[in-house]
Amino acid sequence: MKILLVEDEAKTADYLKQGLSEAGFNVSLARDGLDGLHLALEEDFDLAILDVMLPGLDGWQLLQAMRKQDRNWPVLFLTARDQVQDRVKGLELGADDYLVKPFAFAELLARVRVLSRRGNTTVQDQLSLADLQMDLVAHKVTRHGQRLELTPKEFALLELLLRRKGEVLPRTLIAAQVWDMNFDSDTNVVEVAIRRLRAKVDEAFEPKLIHTVRGMGYLLEDPSQ
Repeated sequence: MKILLVEDEAKTADYLKQGLSEAGFNVSLARDGLDGLHLALEEDFDLAILDVMLPGLDGWQLLQAMRKQDRNWPVLFLTARDQVQDRVKGLELGADDYLVKPFAFAELLARVRVLSRRGNTTVQDQLSLADLQMDLVAHKVTRHGQRLELTPKEFALLELLLRRKGEVLPRTLIAAQVWDMNFDSDTNVVEVAIRRLRAKVDEAFEPKLIHTVRGMGYLLEDPSQ
């Protein structure tokens, strides 16, 4: 799935591109409205994520120009402005969704999935390892056929581990992906979340799938394979 991301704030742009790429999407980044329009007219995308306040062309002008050229992919607006009239304006111009900054990456990812299904785009909706199964559409996780009741953060954490199974993920990467981009990585929230997730995923089952790599991070893998 190809996503056009137009965001001028460098840290946010790089963070979102990395996170979406690690979630399995093909992301093209433009850092102003004119470059965004150029990409939109030169390539085909499945979804566009547009900041409202952009140099060159703002997000609203960019969306209007895209629609005039029959670029009718779903569009998600990102903005620091939470005025009702701003949201109404974007939706009237043809936007499909609106996300106000600051936001958690997990929420952005959920919105992207909803829009991709609305646009009839095929995305991966099942993740698995051994007898662990995750249904992203039904928001359902089972192990050995038994339903696991996860909180939204636990679900997002397990999804990240499944998408990157076989890789050691540092705490800082987990914090950035599952919690918001201003997360303070000096707290122990990652360790607490991993401990709670492990209790649900591994405690009553074999083999154990969630592993701690001392001094490096966490790893999801089936040791029997």
